[in-house]
Amino acid sequence: MNHQLMINNLLRNQKVFEELFMGIPSEEYLWKDKPNRWCLLEIVCHLYDEEREDFRKRTRHILETPNKRFAPIDPEGWVIDRRYIKQEYDSMLNDFLKERKASINWLNSLINPNWNNVTIHKDFGEMSAQQFLANWLAHDYLHFRQVTRLKLDYVKHMSRENFSYAEGY
Repeated sequence: MNHQLMINNLLRNQKVFEELFMGIPSEEYLWKDKPNRWCLLEIVCHLYDEEREDFRKRTRHILETPNKRFAPIDPEGWVIDRRYIKQEYDSMLNDFLKERKASINWLNSLINPNWNNVTIHKDFGEMSAQQFLANWLAHDYLHFRQVTRLKLDYVKHMSRENFSYAEGY
C-alpha cells in the first residue's frame, strides 16, 4: 500500500470537504427529511470528532502503543450527547478543517512508521495502523456520498421538480 498516496488523498479531501460545506445557508445545513437522518451540521460535527478522537488518535495509538487497549468512543451517541444540532455550523466546519490540517501535518511528520503495528479492537479484532489509515480515507469517501445524497434530496425537496431527466429517465 502506498501510504503517502493515502495521506495525500486525505489532504486533497480536506479541500473537497471545504467546497462541499462552505457557504451553505442555515435552512440547508439544518434540513433533514427524516428525524433519524443527520443534517449537514451533524455531519460536520461528526467529522470534527472523528478526526480528533478516532482516526488520528487511534492511528497514533497503534503506531506508538499497540499493546494498550483503545479508549472507548461512541460516535453515534455523540450526536445527542454533544448536542451537535445546537453547534455553530461555521465554527464547527473551521474546527474540522483545522483538525484535518493537524492530522496531515502529523502524518507527514512521521519518520519510518511501522504501519504493520497491530492492536486488538474489541469489535473488529486485529487492526493494523495501515488498516486504520485506509479506513480513515474510506470514511471520507463514505461521507462524500452521504453529503451529496443529502444535498440532492434537499434540491428535490426545495424545487419539487421532476428529476427523471437527471436520473436517466
